[in-house]
Order: sequence, then structure tokens, then C-alpha cells
Amino acid sequence: MTKGILGKKLGMTQVFGPNGTAVPVTVIEAGPCVVLQKKDEANDGYEAIQIGFDDKKEHRANKPEKGHAAKANTAPKRFVREIRGVNLGEFEVGQELKADIFAAGDVVDVSGVTKGKGYAGAIKRHNQSRGPMAHGSRYHRGPGSLGSIAANRVFKGQTLPGQLGTDNVTIQNLEVVRVDADRNLILVKGSIPGPKNSYVVVSTAVKNK
Repeated sequence: MTKGILGKKLGMTQVFGPNGTAVPVTVIEAGPCVVLQKKDEANDGYEAIQIGFDDKKEHRANKPEKGHAAKANTAPKRFVREIRGVNLGEFEVGQELKADIFAAGDVVDVSGVTKGKGYAGAIKRHNQSRGPMAHGSRYHRGPGSLGSIAANRVFKGQTLPGQLGTDNVTIQNLEVVRVDADRNLILVKGSIPGPKNSYVVVSTAVKNK
């Protein structure tokens, strides 16, 4: 069955393995999360639990958010997501989930929103090559050919300048190196999407079940 928890990316550091090698890790503050709702096949058409992370100030929550959180006897949450593929019998509304649902050696998928980098050219956004940089070239960092002139239009999928970043990205099959249950920290090998203090979802690896 799937396990999942919400968290916040704190940054990167390194730890040392048993043989003395340095392992780059990302530190995630995972939980505590609260189960806000259980969704089942009869009422919702699918099975999932809805969990929330990071309390929101009371005056920043609207009335529906306050009422929804009150059913779980908790404060409104800033970050709310659903985890599918769980055993609903193991969870109750209002139950608290902590980082210790994972252990060292587990393989997880981490989803987050990548850093936004604004409007970027084709070279930075799509790794295109530049033109000659000599003075006679007059063409240095442009998008290049848009294809045949006969089509009289720009084809879908053409790599052009535009918004770069702020994409939902999932990094798969990351190893959990260490879990600090007392401080609700999960150390995951390698990097994960997003800037520091951005929200992420940590769940059991789909391709490693």
C-alpha cells in the first residue's frame, strides 16, 4: 500500500555513510500532518485520504476552510493534498501523521513546484545552441528556424522563448537516507524540486512497489 506525507524543503547538506563516503541529501520537514477527510468509493468514486500540513492563521482562512478543519478538530492548513492507494482502515479523521511512517532505506517519490525563472530565451529554456558571435553574424541568441515556409504557421511544440519554471515535477526513486522522528525530518538522497521552504509531497515510489 502507498504511504505519503506532506512536508517543507529546508535545504541540502551532506551526511557520511558507514564506509565514510559523503552522501548529498535534501532535508525535508515532514509533518506533522492531520487527516482532514477520508474519501471512499461509495461517496467519491475513489479511495484516498486528504491530509493537511502547516497551520494557517485563523483570520487568513475562509469559512469553508474553518468548517472543514473543525471536523478533524484541527486548525486550517496552508497545504492540503490527497494520497491515493492507501488502506482506509488504517486512518481516522483527525489522526496525526509524522515522519516515522518512513524509515531509512525506503524508496520514495518527491513532488514539488520548480523554481520560477521568469521569461527566458530559447538558449536557457530549451538548451539550444547560439549562432556565431563574430560581428558579421548579426544572429546570436535568436530562436532559429521555425520550419518550412510552406506551412505558413508555427507548428505546435516549437521551442521558443517563454515562461521558465514553476512546473509540477516529480523526482522518482529517491532513497531515504535517515529519519529523525523527534524533529520530524526526512533526509532524502539527492535533490528535489523547488526553492527552500517550498511545499513537497513525499510518497511511496510508484515504480518500486
